[in-house]
Amino acid sequence: MPSSSYCLSAYAAGTLPEAFNLVVASHISICDDARARLESLEVLGGALLEACEPVEMSYGSFEATMRLISERPKEPIKASIRRECDVLPAPLAGYVGGDIGAVKWTPIGMGARQSILKTEGSANVRLLHIPAGSELPDHGHHGTELTLVLKGAFIDGEERFARGDLEIAGEDLEHTPIADVGEDCICLAASDAKLKFSGLLPRLAQPFLRI
Repeated sequence: MPSSSYCLSAYAAGTLPEAFNLVVASHISICDDARARLESLEVLGGALLEACEPVEMSYGSFEATMRLISERPKEPIKASIRRECDVLPAPLAGYVGGDIGAVKWTPIGMGARQSILKTEGSANVRLLHIPAGSELPDHGHHGTELTLVLKGAFIDGEERFARGDLEIAGEDLEHTPIADVGEDCICLAASDAKLKFSGLLPRLAQPFLRI
């Protein structure tokens, strides 16, 4: 199971799939500790680059790079997006088109809702809205899942995850997260493989919910 340090290192190196990249970028936006650790990793990466021997580039590579940049379509700036949002960090607000009120939710049962975000690659990412005190179905993982809390909190075993906290779950973890009482929990979750549900009903619903 990858650690938070690994995720930050991969983010700094630009090697994460888009779904994971969005979760880590959102985590950095609202977690001072993660932002400080990223800055240290970027300084280290810069020092390593300076220590590398220069490599001669192939003929025409600079021109080809500039051509790709100029041909890249420019996305219009959405004036409706505020610089600061109450719930959604800036990287995520750009995918949604605003703050939490702009999210298009789909019911997934037991009062919970989800919104699948469009990203490239095989990994997927979604917003989850879990009513306070509700638990998610018991499940394991075929791969890696990153879950970032945006509002409220959830309990997983003996640990409590609140806004800005990132839980990393791998194939060795089977759990039943429970939204903390007092406030609904909103999370951003990305996974690179389907979940392994223990119960029959969640397994039957899995193809329709795309989780």
